[in-house]
Amino acid sequence: MTEISKSEFEHKLMSNAITALSMDAVQAANSGHPGMPMGMADAATVLFAKFLKFNPKDPNWPDRDRFILSAGHGSMLIYSLLHLTGYKAVNMEQIKNFRQLGSITAGHPEYGHVPGVETTTGPLGQGISNAVGFAIAERQMNARFGDDLVDHYTYVIAGDGCLMEGISQEAISLAGHLKLNKLIVLWDDNNITIDGAVGISDSTDQKKRFEACNWDVIKVDGHNAKKVSNAIRRARKSLKPTLIACKTIIGKGSPTKSGTSKVHGAPLGAEEIIETRKAIGWSHDSFIIPDEVYRLWKKPGRKGRSEQKSWEKRLKESSVMTEFNRAINGILNEGWKKNMLEYKKDLVKTSPTLATRASSGNALKVLTSSLTDMISGSADLEGSNKTKTPSTESEIQFNNYGGRYINYGIREHVMGAAMNGMALHGGIIPYSGTFLVFADYCRPAIRLSAIMGIRVIYVMTHDSIGVGEDGPTHQPVEHVASLRAIPNLYVFRPADAIETAECWEISVERTSGPSLHALTRQNLPSVRDSVDKNESKLGAYVLRKSSRKCQITLLASGSEVHLAVAAYDKLNSLGISSKVVSVPCLDLFLEQDDDYINEVIGENLPKIVIEAGIRQGWEGIINRKDGFVGMSSFGASAPGNELFNHFGITTEAIVNKAKKMLDL
Repeated sequence: MTEISKSEFEHKLMSNAITALSMDAVQAANSGHPGMPMGMADAATVLFAKFLKFNPKDPNWPDRDRFILSAGHGSMLIYSLLHLTGYKAVNMEQIKNFRQLGSITAGHPEYGHVPGVETTTGPLGQGISNAVGFAIAERQMNARFGDDLVDHYTYVIAGDGCLMEGISQEAISLAGHLKLNKLIVLWDDNNITIDGAVGISDSTDQKKRFEACNWDVIKVDGHNAKKVSNAIRRARKSLKPTLIACKTIIGKGSPTKSGTSKVHGAPLGAEEIIETRKAIGWSHDSFIIPDEVYRLWKKPGRKGRSEQKSWEKRLKESSVMTEFNRAINGILNEGWKKNMLEYKKDLVKTSPTLATRASSGNALKVLTSSLTDMISGSADLEGSNKTKTPSTESEIQFNNYGGRYINYGIREHVMGAAMNGMALHGGIIPYSGTFLVFADYCRPAIRLSAIMGIRVIYVMTHDSIGVGEDGPTHQPVEHVASLRAIPNLYVFRPADAIETAECWEISVERTSGPSLHALTRQNLPSVRDSVDKNESKLGAYVLRKSSRKCQITLLASGSEVHLAVAAYDKLNSLGISSKVVSVPCLDLFLEQDDDYINEVIGENLPKIVIEAGIRQGWEGIINRKDGFVGMSSFGASAPGNELFNHFGITTEAIVNKAKKMLDL
């Protein structure tokens, strides 16, 4: 047997193992997508066996290559690869229990559940967009810490569905603009979707599309290991991101279903699996992998362990070792809390009247000067969002990856997804801004931030009818409520500069999930005169309270808190005692125990909620008999102050509702 034929024989063994495990696991689950893993088995084998830098014994070592399966429905591809290469957690029992309750081998790969899975790729297009964030993070960290510590690639396997989703256009255009040359996408060009051939719904020339976005494009036979290898080698030398268009046959090996949609989203069936085994020359029973195949698949991991040892030696000898370890482990710089306290003390002295978007910008000036891992950005709305600071003025461009500000352009979809990738990469705390009404563009990424439990911070300004003349299309009356409905997302709506600073403190310290700051366009007066402690940390607190026994509780968030304070004063002058509860984060407040919640709101008191949005979501605090001063319709086009009067969100409305509820 010649060396070449031996290499081809070993490749076939390794690739066939992926095919066998994938079709067997999907069949056992009676659910799943066997076609993509079978079709991409050859290309994935080349990538993992010859190029990918990884160590199964230490899946999280910082300078590993990142592999993202954007076509997450084909999850048995990555589970097969992780099992075969020696990730202990992905044992054969996990493969046999694919898609079953309690297993880590879920229908789509889930970050945090499976070592070796870098991100949760559920909705198509999110994975390739996460990858842009991974690639940005690699280049930014490389600029900070040098080639010795940060020098790795981001590889993606994407399918036709990933490229059809609109988010992918934002991703590839941003990546091409930034010349993220260490981003390599292997496109599973099999021409099949669930409903049939791609041609029934799309006629895009993907290669020209990527070229137009400043990518290198290489077209290969995805089943020819040598050509795939040469393409990856060429891509690694490119000065641009690279698309490798792997022409493949979906479900390759299946005698009657390969090349058709029948193998896309359903098991092959017992008889077809028997015939497939014959067709590919795999004589082993279900879930049986010969020792010879395991030995072949363990080689790449051993190479990765050797590379990691060399990297660890360089790290130990590096003058920036301590700072690198701090950053990559997500530990905040020392001294930042002291700086924030001094800033908040100044706010007490000056009592500024500011829009909370401006207050946010001021808080960020302090934070970004102290926290060197914060990377900012905006979807072409920096002047409105106030996300750029003196410390983040240097912009990340292809000739300046060491900057700290990203011009995302009008690309909210990829902005959210890329921030997820940056946070997952490590070493970066990403935050970026847009208008709150455009949260809908970011929603899939926000939801995935929450599912993965990662520190991503969304700055969303123009948070109510206070937007004014832009009209109802830009006035997010329902958005705060809908975002609060996302589990594990903290939605902050601060009332003044001090609360805004407190909410930022909570956000940067939170490592178990994302935060979203809903901020005003219009100026707001100060309502706080003390910074002895972070009052916002439990989500809500008593801001004003009558010395007499309270008769009613006024709860408000954001721009309506000062209206509640004014109503409190008016009620007090009328002999009606009340308390004002500021609720900067309803999500956080509802996490507290009943004792605290009842103490704050007054368990048996009638209540009025004041918020320039819809009532939905407040049911955990108020009942049908309680009052609500807010919106029940879309807004209108007029100056913001006129709209508050028009829609009855005023001090007078609060007072009148309180009097009516108390029969006074």
